[in-house]
This record gives sequence, C-alpha cells and structure tokens, in this order.
Amino acid sequence: MAFIQLSQTKLFYIKEGEGKEVILFSHGLLWSHKMFKKQIDFFKKDYTVIAYDHRGQGQSDVPAGAYDMDLLTQDALEIIEKLVGKPVHFVGLSMGGFVGMRLAARYPEKIKSLILLETSAQPEPVENLPKYKFLNGVVRWFGVVPGVAKKVMKIMFAESWLQNPDNSEAYKTWLDELKANRKSITKSVEAVIYRKGVEDEIRNIVCPTMIIVGTEDVATKPEKAKFIQMSIPNSVLHLVPGAGHSSSIEKPEEINRLIGDWMKRF
Repeated sequence: MAFIQLSQTKLFYIKEGEGKEVILFSHGLLWSHKMFKKQIDFFKKDYTVIAYDHRGQGQSDVPAGAYDMDLLTQDALEIIEKLVGKPVHFVGLSMGGFVGMRLAARYPEKIKSLILLETSAQPEPVENLPKYKFLNGVVRWFGVVPGVAKKVMKIMFAESWLQNPDNSEAYKTWLDELKANRKSITKSVEAVIYRKGVEDEIRNIVCPTMIIVGTEDVATKPEKAKFIQMSIPNSVLHLVPGAGHSSSIEKPEEINRLIGDWMKRF
C-alpha cells in the first residue's frame, strides 16, 4: 500500500504480485479499490495487480477545483506511465469504465486490453439528474447519512442480492463503506452526473475489449453495455445473471472466471 504523487494530486494505490502482465483496476463512484479485493486476491498469484483510488475518493487526496472525466483520465494515464511503464490490462467498473474508454480511445499505446463492467459511453440520462442532484445536495450539507446510503445501496446492488439473507453481513459492510465517504465526494458525483458522452470516440478503440454487465443493473442497464459492444470493433459482451451495478462484489467468482479466461489470451 502506498501513495503516488502525480502532477496535480496524490493517489493511494495497492500493488500485488509479480507477473509479467499488469492488470490495473479502476473502481466505481462512491467506492474505492476495496471493491476489487476478491479480484486482487485471486489474480495476484499470476499477474501484477494494481488498484487505485480516484482523486477525492477512498484514501486519495481531495485537490481543489472541479473534477471531470478528462481529469480522471489524465490521473490514470500518469499512473500507467509512472508506476507501470508499459501497456496494461485496464479493468474499469462504472466510473472506472468511463476512464477506461477514454484511455483506450485517446492513448491506445497504453492499453493492452480493456475490460468494462457496468458502465456507459453515453451521458447520464436526463431523467436521473434530479434524483442524483438532490442526493448530492444532502451529502454536501450532512455527509452520507444513513437514509442516503440506503437509497444508494438500491442503486448499487441487485434487488435479488439485497433480499438474500446470506448477504446481510456484506450489506452492512458496504453500507458502512458508503457512509464513510467524505462530504467532498460531491465533487466526484458531479464529475459523473455531468459527464460528456464518448459515443463517437469509442469507435476508435482498437484493443481487445470485453464488456460485462449484471442483468439486474439499474444504474447502467444492459442496453448501455450492448451499445458499447456494438460500437467497439470485435468486442465481446457477457451478461452476469443476478448481478447489479457492483458485480465484482455480488458475483466475484463469475467475474474472476470471466477475467481469468480473458487473460489466457495474452
């Protein structure tokens, strides 16, 4: 566990394993590298695995000013250049996927393959903005209070996962993670809800690409994943039954299997 000083901020990251191929994990909004714990533990045996916290999230710094996806993409580019020094297999979930698509389209020499989970190439749907802006306003004043956190859990996880009593302990763990977010998380939320679409850009992605989406994802529905698959040449799409917007947590064995099979190509 360490910090890396970039040109505009300092980010927290973990690095495990000593494999030739490097897998870089980029997490979703409101979470941290922790959402990939079961993937890190699984893949560190055969690969070099790196997972970092976006600026303003997890243990990374909260620099002044507004954030947007272009800024977060530059952060990820610097991590690859300074920490790795060669092309990586980039795994991005939700916000991490927004970053991954921009990286692969703009800096193709840095991305050996792209794995996208629960993400979208399009702007945030207009109908979602009032709800997200309201919740963000509450957080700005009061932090991620229990009422807000519970509403967010319904967005982040499949209904079937939430209703399963076997997940009660995990539910509490991830609810506590949400509540631990600092008030400054609103800067990251705004970067997501006001992001520009990259529908045209992703047609320029040339690296091998795999898209994964949970069948119960209500935040970025499966049709968003299908749009990406139809736009990126020669990409493949996998649906994960019973997973929502956090498949790395909800269905870790299936995600590990899909990524593991994918990595056998390289």
